[in-house]
Amino acid sequence: MSTKNPFDPAAMSDNVKEQAQQIWLAGLGAFAKAQQDGTKAFEKLVSDGISMQRKAHSTAEEKLAEATQKATQAAHTLSERATGQWGKLEGIFEDRVAKALHSLGLPSAAEMKALHARVAALEAQLGTKPKAATKPKAATKPAAKAAAKKAPAKKTAKK
Repeated sequence: MSTKNPFDPAAMSDNVKEQAQQIWLAGLGAFAKAQQDGTKAFEKLVSDGISMQRKAHSTAEEKLAEATQKATQAAHTLSERATGQWGKLEGIFEDRVAKALHSLGLPSAAEMKALHARVAALEAQLGTKPKAATKPKAATKPAAKAAAKKAPAKKTAKK
């Protein structure tokens, strides 16, 4: 800057022109710096965004795996409980049916198995082959009539 009288109108005009020129140059310098640093800043932001996206993706995968594991465990636990309940219900049902059959005088499965084993042992001792189960023959009506004719009829005495 010059050492002229700052209140001189001619000097003021030159001074204003000089300051305007410096402001203009400072603006251009700032614009150039912003372009240069802006590109670097943009690239840095893109790089940071990529790393942030990777972190978010890996975190989401971990959380999904964790949730899947918990859901699988819950389903397994629920399945075990349901199976246990069905097993208890089945046991209660079998006990009640066995009691009902026992009260009717029917042998249990274990008793039938033991009986078959005894019969097989006896047949083995006797040296006979097991025979196929046969149905008992029912008396026919003609045989019943013939038996009735052979038996003498009782006469009742009249008084």
